[in-house]
Parts: sequence; C-alpha cells; structure tokens
Amino acid sequence: MDGTTAGSAPGRVVVGVDGSPSARTAVMWAASEAALRGSTLFLVHAADTDVQTPFLSRAEIVRSRRAGRELLDRTAEAITARDPELAVVTELTDGGAADGLRGAAALTGTIVVGHRGLGGFPSLLLGSVGLQVAAGATTPVVVVRGTAEPVEAGVVLAAVRDEADVGCARAGAREALLRKVPLRLLHIWSAGLSARPRAALPHGGDEDARGHLRVPSSLSDRVREEFPGLTVHADGQLGRNVPGALVDASHHADLLVVGGRRSPGHLGPTLGRTTLSLLQHAHCPVELIPRQGPGHGSAS
Repeated sequence: MDGTTAGSAPGRVVVGVDGSPSARTAVMWAASEAALRGSTLFLVHAADTDVQTPFLSRAEIVRSRRAGRELLDRTAEAITARDPELAVVTELTDGGAADGLRGAAALTGTIVVGHRGLGGFPSLLLGSVGLQVAAGATTPVVVVRGTAEPVEAGVVLAAVRDEADVGCARAGAREALLRKVPLRLLHIWSAGLSARPRAALPHGGDEDARGHLRVPSSLSDRVREEFPGLTVHADGQLGRNVPGALVDASHHADLLVVGGRRSPGHLGPTLGRTTLSLLQHAHCPVELIPRQGPGHGSAS
C-alpha cells in the first residue's frame, strides 16, 4: 500500500483550455467533477511561445498571450455563472500544453482533456496533447468523450485485467461514491480465435475460466471492505476482442476507469494497445489510472 486510503480526498482537477469544441466539453465535465469532489478547478492554457520565440516578433508573442488570457477569463466566467460556489484558478503557461497540465496537476491532481484539439487532422481519434498526457501519465488522466450533457447510465465501470489492478478498482469506487451510483468491475479475457465473442461463462466452467472469474471477485471483495457503503457488481466475460467488448460496455456507463501499464506494443509508460483503443472509441469519458500512480498498491 502507498498510504492512500479509501477515504482520501481526491486531488485538484486540471483541464486544458484551447477554445476547441472538444476542450469546451472537457471543461464542463471537469467543472462537474471538481464540484462533486469539492475541490478546486484549474484551467490551463498553453500559449506555447517558448518554442516559437525564434520565429515570432515580440508583438506576436504579446498578442498570443493576451488571447490566451482572454480565453481563460471567458471560460472561468462561464463556469462561475454555472456554479458560483466552485473555486476556479486560471493558469497561462508559455510552454507546451502537456507540460503545463502536468505541472498544474502536481503529484495528485487529475488531468482532464478533450478527445481532440484545435490542430491536426479531423481523422485523428485522439489529439496530440491527449496522447502525450495519457502516454506519460503519472497521475489520473480523463479523456472526455461523448457530449457535455450525456444521458446518465447510473454506473461507473472499471475494467480490470488482473488482481494488481486494485488501484483502478479503488479509483472506480471513489468515482462511483461521488456520483452515488454502483460500481461494476469487469474483467474480459481472450481465449483466441476459437472463443465465442463476449460470451459470459457460468461459474461451473473449466479451471481457466474459474481463474479469470476470480479476478473481479477478489477485487470486489477488497473494494467492499474498503468502501462498505458502495454497491459493487463483479463480472467476468470471455471474448475474441477485449477492446471491442469494453467499448461496447462503455455504452452503459457514466465513466470508464482503466489501469495503465507498459505492455507489448506500448506507446508510453502507461498506454498500451487496449487502453489506446478505449481512449479513441469509448462512448463515455475514460479515466486512465497509472499502475504506479496514486491509489495503487500491490495485489498481495
């Protein structure tokens, strides 16, 4: 254990502001999350003038910074009009967006980004800033997908791969408690091309299936012990396509919580192929919990 307890208050909520529709949706989601937590909302805009200094005149740098400050002020005013009780802090950085967000989040904050930024190509499923932040995550990162006012499903879904995903289960439990909804722990495993797609196996299945079904069952026992007031459901399913099954399950969740870890074909310390697929295709916001980040402990 790393000292984080079930009752520990989650850290600040940090969200990137760039004026894009995706970022505006992320800001509204982050404001709601900060209000649920009773924490401060940090709005961060990256002018990114440090890199551009050799190519811009002083007047252009001043204009860029002024535009960023005006965007932050307008965004803060809109949030305050919606929720006057929410504490909002704005931060303008001359560096890159990913570094600015990480700096504002410090050691325990949660970073929130939209699924696509201002630049790049329309075909990109995850913006470059979101990809950078998620790939190098050391604190929780939420990629907001869907609309700013989604239809509430009434459940938080935590995707767990093994019993070492206790930190992911804990994070899901905290989010479920904030929303006053049940937590669903879902473990999906693949048995190769011969497997029946997404077929739920009964407890009387073979030993391999029983071993997989023990993963959500064991984690649910730990979560119930640490969060006695929370309703927890534990499910195990066999499927040909693990990312696809989790994307389907996200249709029926308010938030999908996943653990990040290095894996074959990884794109960063926390971003493997399955996680990337969820960040690109899920039907609800996805919260990435770094394996070694806050709230994680050993499976023993």
